[in-house]
Amino acid sequence: MIEYPQFFDLICRRYSCRRYDNASVSREMLMAIMETARYAQSACNKQPWKFLVIDEPELKEVVYKSYDRDWIRDAGAFVVALGNKNEAWSRGYDGRNSMDIDIAIACENICLATATLGLGACWIGNFDIVPLKEGLSIPEEWEPVAIISIGYPKDPHEQPEKKRKNIDEVVKWGKF
Repeated sequence: MIEYPQFFDLICRRYSCRRYDNASVSREMLMAIMETARYAQSACNKQPWKFLVIDEPELKEVVYKSYDRDWIRDAGAFVVALGNKNEAWSRGYDGRNSMDIDIAIACENICLATATLGLGACWIGNFDIVPLKEGLSIPEEWEPVAIISIGYPKDPHEQPEKKRKNIDEVVKWGKF
């Protein structure tokens, strides 16, 4: 079996953190994380994204209005990932727009970077875009795609068990 222990360990350590210790995350760390988003691949290198880093209390309130869960109030910062369908590549055969995929790749880089730095992150997709668009002055052509909470895990050694399907259930060789 081929081994790549550092990368595999990182993938296994990353989880959706929903318990933070309420400490702030330095802007230096946040910028290091955001560099990984900037280097994410995108279809035809269109990079149809912008990322709003939210670490100020009054702007965190905007995030709380869009996703009303108690646990997010202890996160040190948030990244609001925005996409622009007009800037994304679209497949010629059927017009399928790549914006969501491109944003997802960048967001996964963010989540992996937080795990590398000993931070926790949770990728949030179930939120109300209206408070974000209004409260963060997001132009009409930019769509909030994801919110990522970032912070120091309340108990960094307490990680939930990963429940995954067996490899034979998700990997097929050749035809379906």
